Amino acid sequence: MNILVTLNSNYIKPLQVMLKSLFLNNPEQKFCIYVMHSSLQEHELEMLSFFAEKNNHKLQIITVKGEHFADAPVLKHYSIEMYYRLLAFKYLPIDLDRILYLDPDILVINDIRELYNLELNGYLYAAAYHDRASVKELNKLRLKQYDIEAYYNSGVLLMNLEEQRTRIKEDEIYKFVEENRKKLILPDQDVINGLYSKEIKDIDELIYNFDARFYQYYKLVNKVDMDFIMKQTAIIHFCGKRKPWQGNYIGKFHSLYKHYEKLASR
Repeated sequence: MNILVTLNSNYIKPLQVMLKSLFLNNPEQKFCIYVMHSSLQEHELEMLSFFAEKNNHKLQIITVKGEHFADAPVLKHYSIEMYYRLLAFKYLPIDLDRILYLDPDILVINDIRELYNLELNGYLYAAAYHDRASVKELNKLRLKQYDIEAYYNSGVLLMNLEEQRTRIKEDEIYKFVEENRKKLILPDQDVINGLYSKEIKDIDELIYNFDARFYQYYKLVNKVDMDFIMKQTAIIHFCGKRKPWQGNYIGKFHSLYKHYEKLASR
């Protein structure tokens, strides 16, 4: 099973926690982790490789040089790294037909085989959108000219690499960013939605992209309780600015995160 991550030095420890949860809760799987980066130090890469090998999995490093995105427009508040998951298909091995992208601020608490093996039927991606009216309408309004039907979260993306290699155009992405630079809040996520929203297959957010901030909302609206989450939810996503590895974090799943954080440090 192939997993893609993109990160800088600030997310090394969270990545290890995410990977530890992935490994422990998918014990029958062998993973190849592709780490796409431009700034990690050699000792950091060695540490990640050792971590993967210690857990009996493989790690592949993809180092992106600055000149690879020489023509890409850059926004003040976001670096060139915003293009990495959009154009990862250019740098991944040509024999890969799919890969699962995961943000480092995630816990994988159940089996993800069903997600990974999902039939994509020509879709570019599979992803979940967070089904709350305020979120949907605000983002649809921002990207109104692109007639999006849903605003998908890009923290969990099953990528159809075969389709992406033939249908995603680098120049089209750069043009979108240039034309919308004043509107973009989460640039890569906005690009994916603005250009490809109708090419994304829906997956269930309660199973594959559970927003940790909204447990009470899910409980009220979807009748989801902690038993459901622990038995059926595969991916908990710590969306937003506050993260469970920060000292001031207060959240429903803080103790669960700390549990995996401790396991990852052994």
